[in-house]
Amino acid sequence: MSCSVLGIGLAGFGTVGSGVWKILEEHGRLIESRSQGSAAMEIRKIAVRDLSKKREGNTPAELFTTSLMEVVENPSVDIVVELIGGTEAAFDLVTKALKAGKPVVTGNKALLAERGTELFAISKETNTPIYFEAAVAGGIPIIKAVQQSLVGNQIESIAGIINGTSNYILQRMTEAGLSYPEALKEAKDLGYAEADETLDVNGWDAAHKAIILGSIAHGFLINYKNVYVRGIEKVTPLDIQFASDLGYVVKLLSLVIANKDGGIEIRTQPSFLSKTHILASVHDVFNAVAIKGDHLGESLFYGRGAGQGPTASSVVSDLVEATRGSETNMGFLPYKKTGDLVDIDDTATSYYVRFSVTDRPGVIADIASVLAKHEIGISGTHSPVDADNPDAEFVEMVFLLHTCPFGRLKLALAEVENLDCLTNRPVVFRIEAL
Repeated sequence: MSCSVLGIGLAGFGTVGSGVWKILEEHGRLIESRSQGSAAMEIRKIAVRDLSKKREGNTPAELFTTSLMEVVENPSVDIVVELIGGTEAAFDLVTKALKAGKPVVTGNKALLAERGTELFAISKETNTPIYFEAAVAGGIPIIKAVQQSLVGNQIESIAGIINGTSNYILQRMTEAGLSYPEALKEAKDLGYAEADETLDVNGWDAAHKAIILGSIAHGFLINYKNVYVRGIEKVTPLDIQFASDLGYVVKLLSLVIANKDGGIEIRTQPSFLSKTHILASVHDVFNAVAIKGDHLGESLFYGRGAGQGPTASSVVSDLVEATRGSETNMGFLPYKKTGDLVDIDDTATSYYVRFSVTDRPGVIADIASVLAKHEIGISGTHSPVDADNPDAEFVEMVFLLHTCPFGRLKLALAEVENLDCLTNRPVVFRIEAL
């Protein structure tokens, strides 16, 4: 990396890759000037699946190849940008680049969350960095904030809305009363959801990002298999309406919380959040991350979490870091061998629980008796009368429960399910007091 102009190899030239090309074409001189000459960059090779596909801009045809490994092996390429997604081919590409001594910039959160342990070990062994600002929250510089700006803080909590697709769907269900399938279709029609929306709506896109943030904030690599994840597929307009009646909104929240015993809890799930909390006002496909440090206090990072411009902007930011070639700037390297990830059953919040029951005397007492047996307190109940059907045989009954371990709640609800008054399984949401 001693040449005056550093060669960039792009693996992938979709939305983000073409955005990187566009930024470097438009602002290459500006970037170099702002970096005091350390960031003269030129894209030398681009790997794509289909050479015949029509592409935006004036990208020279001779730059393109269908061989991923040619991006690494090309002697004119000094830095490799991985934007192909997935975990298998991307892992092979990044591994080869690191072993060749070529720094890697990636926006692949699944790769880092699921195979980061292997990749960061190779990064340390080869003294070759991995940069990944674009992997979390698009254009929001949250990785650099946690790594650098907050380095003097113990991070007490991170709470994020970090999947724009889910946020949009929940918003439309809230504002327009749409069902989940209706809101999903609208998100797809607007281009906010992929043709295969699975990772967005099942919580794993957000969870991968939370795992990365948790690893950076607390210094140890987290096994994604041990992380609790629930998506928004089963959220109903009924629960959203009850939430609103009670002063809450439903948001897909990703949380990284340090407890007093030194353990870390990481979870992603749709949760009840007070309408007065600042995250409750995050709408559409925007992302926001609230961080609390022991000296910083609370801080909020807000912006677009996806899209060509924001994500490509983060990739270019990492490219500038990579061109500086500092031995002390190694991306993320864990500083702890292990850490304590709190089992989900040991995490505690208050809860909203909706029971579908037969409308007969004694139902509340029967359920309350089981909850009391498991030492779970009730802070309130809510059972609105259906004005259109006041004599309905079946009703929905909501219990608001005091804080208790999730494992204890599961045991209690398993017993409640055996009561003959229930007509369906209980529906549970955590109430987050952020």
